[in-house]
Amino acid sequence: MTVTISGRTGIYAVIGDPIEHSLSPIMQNAAFNALNMKCIYTAFRVKSSDVTNALAGMRALGVLGLNVTMPHKEAVIAHLDWIEETAKFLNSVNTIQLKDEKLLGYSTDGIGALMALRENRADPQGKRVLILGAGGAARAMAYALIKEADEIAILNRTVLEAEKLSETLKSKFNKKIITGSLSPESIREKIKDTDILLNATSVGMKPNINQSLITPDNLKADLTVMDLIYNPLETQLVKYSKAAGARVISGIEMLIYQGAAAFEIWTGQQAPVQVMRKAILEQKCWSVGYERRGISVSSWRSNNC
Repeated sequence: MTVTISGRTGIYAVIGDPIEHSLSPIMQNAAFNALNMKCIYTAFRVKSSDVTNALAGMRALGVLGLNVTMPHKEAVIAHLDWIEETAKFLNSVNTIQLKDEKLLGYSTDGIGALMALRENRADPQGKRVLILGAGGAARAMAYALIKEADEIAILNRTVLEAEKLSETLKSKFNKKIITGSLSPESIREKIKDTDILLNATSVGMKPNINQSLITPDNLKADLTVMDLIYNPLETQLVKYSKAAGARVISGIEMLIYQGAAAFEIWTGQQAPVQVMRKAILEQKCWSVGYERRGISVSSWRSNNC
């Protein structure tokens, strides 16, 4: 479907700095097209000094929804009329809706991680989860998963940050939370009884594609591994995990499901997840197939690569 732009066209966008790399326009426009909705989604580079103006512009121009990426997830909060409980707890908003002339803030990062696990046959209910990192993505995942998991361990280079996150979670949830450093010794000891491993650090991200916090001897076949990094799609951790026979979930899955959650907040309609996934994978010149142990993603070349 080709959208004819008119005065009735619904406008949505993502803001951040930088923003040129964002895959959200590809994914969200595919969803709008699939449902024959007269909407378009674009990307705006917004400097930190212009966040106030950007939110005022959203309200004044009637932009119906925004996604918010780094470094503005916290800064936008001061300009919203209401934020939901999860976003308030995380002090982070990645989705804004304009409704009845009010700006409403949400966080879909955590639900994105939870749905990525569930939809790839790795329900965290009653499981032991190990999270590497204690930054924004780790906080969102921990908040979403602690309601389901039996135990969560958080390892971070700065142990104090892991402990702060733990204390914050313990103040709200009566669950077992373990903290520690990202040392090889701590990882080796904790991963022994882990069911689900989540990498929320930047280790292994392009251009440092040969790096991994986990060595092959620490991995096992009855482990589920999700690396939030999707550039490259197959990080060194993912390669090691596949070789060990572990269930592997691509970082692209969290991107898709957090985007799907935002789409549903804005539109009230069920997001066409398969359409969104296909659009991203084709844009990145990737193909995806499903194997018995989970998602296997391999790169391929086309004339557009």
